[in-house]
Amino acid sequence: MKYGLQLYSVRDVAQANYEEALKQVAEIGYSLVETAGLFENAPEDVAEMLKKYGLTACSTHTSIKELAADVDAVIAMHKAIGCKDIIIPSSKFKTAEQAEETIQTINELQPKVEAAGMRLHYHNHSKEFWPNEDGQIFFEMLRDRTNILFEFDTFWLFNAGLDPLEMMETYKDRMYFIHLKDGIPQDRTNPESKIEGKSLGSGKAPVAAVRKKAIEMGLTIVVESEDLSPSGPEEVARCMAFLKAQDALDA
Repeated sequence: MKYGLQLYSVRDVAQANYEEALKQVAEIGYSLVETAGLFENAPEDVAEMLKKYGLTACSTHTSIKELAADVDAVIAMHKAIGCKDIIIPSSKFKTAEQAEETIQTINELQPKVEAAGMRLHYHNHSKEFWPNEDGQIFFEMLRDRTNILFEFDTFWLFNAGLDPLEMMETYKDRMYFIHLKDGIPQDRTNPESKIEGKSLGSGKAPVAAVRKKAIEMGLTIVVESEDLSPSGPEEVARCMAFLKAQDALDA
């Protein structure tokens, strides 16, 4: 089974030495990477690094601000690294005005992305499923007023009080990727409660069931870990050990 890694998970290495981060990621056993910026490396250089370590850029997290500023440049960068899937990692929707502007921007960008033979996706956090200041559920606006695809971050779904498996099934026609992530969700009844990031299999999210469901659906699984404990590579190595153990159970 091929697994991807969101390179934000090894940002402690990537921001200092991007090639070293890719090298370590490949050595740990990941085959695919989802970028979160190129850390000032030229796309052509990144393409060579990916080739050198046998990695494929399956997708990127690219801000809606960057896309709106110069969508042609973003498309050119994706072509240079051999990637056709552009994922908006977050957006502004705190108020009705912000939400409306974001929806309009997405609807302007998506035809341009598709005309280049690429796909546009949206990566959720939990707040998309909670009312904004004007009582809107932004996920419903994305669902009903755009054709954008969804990269469900399954931990953030879990943190929002939703069943990731049900959401994956319900929106299977608008999905190609998931984020597989573990942690301990916040207690929304306790203002002092905070989310705790955990390696796969050491938190409370249903990561084993999500992995199995994703494989059944033919989705690309992208691991993300927000905790650098004690370093990004060591954190994602524990995640890979969990995945290999699950693979062995399936054999």
